[in-house]
Amino acid sequence: MARKILVLPGDYIGPEIMAEAVKVLLEVNSRFGLDLELEYGLLGGAAIDATGVPLPPETLERARAADAILLGAVGGPKWDGVERHLRPERGLLGIRSELKLFGNLRPAILYPQLADASSLKPEVVSGLDILIVRELTGGIYFGEPRGIRVLENGEREGYNTYVYRESEIRRIAHLAFSLARKRDRRLCSVDKANVLEVTMLWREVMDEVGAEYPDVELSHMYVDNAAMQLLRAPKQFDVLVTGNMFGDILSDAAAMLTGSIGMLPSASLDQAGRGMYEPCHGTAPDIAGQGKANPLATILSVAMMLRYTLASPAAADAIEQAVSAVLDQGLRTPDIHTAGRQLVSTTGMGDAVIAALRA
Repeated sequence: MARKILVLPGDYIGPEIMAEAVKVLLEVNSRFGLDLELEYGLLGGAAIDATGVPLPPETLERARAADAILLGAVGGPKWDGVERHLRPERGLLGIRSELKLFGNLRPAILYPQLADASSLKPEVVSGLDILIVRELTGGIYFGEPRGIRVLENGEREGYNTYVYRESEIRRIAHLAFSLARKRDRRLCSVDKANVLEVTMLWREVMDEVGAEYPDVELSHMYVDNAAMQLLRAPKQFDVLVTGNMFGDILSDAAAMLTGSIGMLPSASLDQAGRGMYEPCHGTAPDIAGQGKANPLATILSVAMMLRYTLASPAAADAIEQAVSAVLDQGLRTPDIHTAGRQLVSTTGMGDAVIAALRA
């Protein structure tokens, strides 16, 4: 039986990078006999333009029926003026929430070919391989009440609610511990338990779940120190687990250790392992339509999809090896370009990965 992949190209550079990722997916589909069936949908700004809402019911229906979802990127200045509940990002938050995609996996891996593209010294980042596990459907991004109100003196006040239930913390903890078991068996939980009660509970629950994984070494670190340590000595980490907001910030910081956020894929998983896969970067309106966007993060997201949801590790390995081969050839998009390397376009990078797959 064919397995359905819902493709959501998104906005600005989203369709450009998605076109290259789909080429790669179709290549491995044919080469490995994966029997995948692709269909397309709208999310974010493109959905607003076509339907008036960032998450149309048809897209949500297709997402629920799909075996996996491949997303480009959503949002941008074109829709800055729309009401908050209709902004493109609300479509992204909505699909994560509706599909219960609670576990966000963000690897930060430095390809050895890109050591000179990192903002840190090669000896600090060479060999870097970190996995950040971010809770994705709770925390301050979803907490209620929230809003902007006018006080009695006429001053405006914005407010958000940072809240986590014990069950939400346990769920992400089990995912993080199980992933750490498959790596170096070290898990660092990041919180702010010295000042935030919600993260005091986070730390308590992490300790409780940790007792069920005696073979995994659990440590705790405050988020401000974790941010500093990522820049000072990032290789001390193996797997980090944290809440929605802290994970959002730390994973983007970790991205720059690898030379470019344009190299980093991500997975958002539900309890059964079904997921939505997307690059960690945004829509980059400033380079949209110029052929400058790096499609490798989206192509590597395809590899994650094949590994985590579609149980096709051989196809995932082939894609990752092809990306490494392309980097060995010295091909670079502008975000990772350094002296002595060959600059290629978005399409050129996608074509090179296809050629490497066929070699």
